[in-house]
Amino acid sequence: MNRLDEKQLLQRAAELADLLTGTVNGGASVGFLAPLGRAEALAWWEGRAADVAAGRLAVWAACDGGQVLGTVSLAFPDKTNSRHRAELVKLMVHPEARGRGLGRGLLATAEAAAVAAGVTLLHLDTETGSPAEHLYRSSGWTSIGAIPDYAADPGGVLRPTTIYYKRLPATALTR
Repeated sequence: MNRLDEKQLLQRAAELADLLTGTVNGGASVGFLAPLGRAEALAWWEGRAADVAAGRLAVWAACDGGQVLGTVSLAFPDKTNSRHRAELVKLMVHPEARGRGLGRGLLATAEAAAVAAGVTLLHLDTETGSPAEHLYRSSGWTSIGAIPDYAADPGGVLRPTTIYYKRLPATALTR
């Protein structure tokens, strides 16, 4: 897993866009409606570069043979009373690479980086009933409940989302 800086994110934006379109068009709910076009996905990833440069977003990519097979990000709040937490966002694994432990590896990478940054609390939301829920539960995340009709799935149907959190060990480091 490689953490991408602003330049690397822009260099890999086309590959990340392919991953995003494949994920969304394959039925995963990660904030977009299907069919998701490559231009929209590319613009979305390119739009993340400023947040990466400013330290508000950390992005990792799992690559094999030059192809991005998965990604995960941590979004850091800008409020001083929230510096102890981060949101896990956009954990995606290419449909053809699923079932090989890549999602678990990406999750572990983000968690370890959060600990190293002094983050003691992570949170996320995911579509209720999605395969991702098994990953989070089996990785020690705690569900706090579901919100009905929270977001539209790729097909446009409103679906509930489940909110999860995970406490992390405290370190002496702070962001």
